[in-house]
Amino acid sequence: MTIERLQARRGSAAALRKVPEAADSQPIPAREMTPRVRALVAQLSDEVDMLRRDLQSARERLEAAERVADQDHLLPVLNRRAFMRELARQIALTARYGTPASLVYFDLDGFKLINDTYGHAGGDAVLAHFAAMLAGHVRDSDTVGRLGGDEFALILAHATAEQAARKARSLLDALTASPTIWEGRPLPVSFSFGAFMLRASDSPEAAIMGADEAMYAQKRGAR
Repeated sequence: MTIERLQARRGSAAALRKVPEAADSQPIPAREMTPRVRALVAQLSDEVDMLRRDLQSARERLEAAERVADQDHLLPVLNRRAFMRELARQIALTARYGTPASLVYFDLDGFKLINDTYGHAGGDAVLAHFAAMLAGHVRDSDTVGRLGGDEFALILAHATAEQAARKARSLLDALTASPTIWEGRPLPVSFSFGAFMLRASDSPEAAIMGADEAMYAQKRGAR
């Protein structure tokens, strides 16, 4: 899920979405109004139009502020705070409806070497490419976030841990086939991952810990 998809779903500031329409009273025919009344009605109409514009402007500023608050400072994915909120929401849905959902935790391998060799500009290019790859290979119902540094996470709705692991392996194949290109050279990077099926009793922190432990188990197995 991208920032735009999240904002479209959240529907924040509902009170600003609409301006109440006038009551169902019959309008007074203009021919029955005195010139002074007509002038007052015209003035009132202008003030209502101005109010509508002010409300629309306030709504747009609020939505922009929400996007900034939820977005990672570098990448067009959710930051840790917003991702943890969405994780809590998904756990609540799992508890309520009993539908499966899983969390995948990603840790880029060799990222420090990229930074040391090509500087932070090269490292940022790798992060941006990886985030775009994640966002481009998931459904609208899924959620992508950056937890910090080179650590990312993905919430997969309606997916078991096995299905989530298969998805992560397919993402690894996609990243291998399409490495970051920076200053005309490829910057190959891989990742380790851990898949964890969400449980109704989990807190977001416990789910992250479970996925992190699964990732380290996967690393040990790879060795």
